[in-house]
Amino acid sequence: MIQTEKKVGFDGIRRSRATGIFAALLSVAIIPAGGCATKGRTGALAGGGVGAIIGQAAGRSTEATLIGAAVGTGVGYIIGNEVDKKEARELEAKGAVPNNTPLAGTSWRVTSLVRDEPLPHRSIVVEFRNDGRVITTRTLPDGGVERADEAYRVVGGTLIVNKPGYIVNAKYRIDGQEMTVDAPEFRAVLTRL
Repeated sequence: MIQTEKKVGFDGIRRSRATGIFAALLSVAIIPAGGCATKGRTGALAGGGVGAIIGQAAGRSTEATLIGAAVGTGVGYIIGNEVDKKEARELEAKGAVPNNTPLAGTSWRVTSLVRDEPLPHRSIVVEFRNDGRVITTRTLPDGGVERADEAYRVVGGTLIVNKPGYIVNAKYRIDGQEMTVDAPEFRAVLTRL
């Protein structure tokens, strides 16, 4: 029978603690430097750091630290996303128009759309108005037309689109006449009209 040497005692605890403490301190140090564009992302980052610290304190192992970080990230995102929704509702209720440069006053045609469930369409045109509204016009395969009127705002490289009951936080990037939008629910490439 081959026996392996197992690190127990102070040396094993020190290494486990050092790994957990390092992970927790790294998470906490990144929070102020993260510059997250939405409260949801900030909440995820902060929750992950706090969860890592709590996990390490409770379990004193790398596994406990990672579990704490994962749970904290999820809870932090949910709380932060609810704050984003609340702020969007307050802005809309006030009739406030956020600074939506560089999208305000532009129109785009969707040239590529990737989603879990296909969205049948002949064309989709997205108009970002100056008043903080985004109008999406979808022409269906049978020639019918559907329009969606939603609020939007731009925070750094994040496009936030909302309507009562939902909010979409998407990363966007403009490269010349093309815009790429990445959200958890979809990925779209649009061409400026």
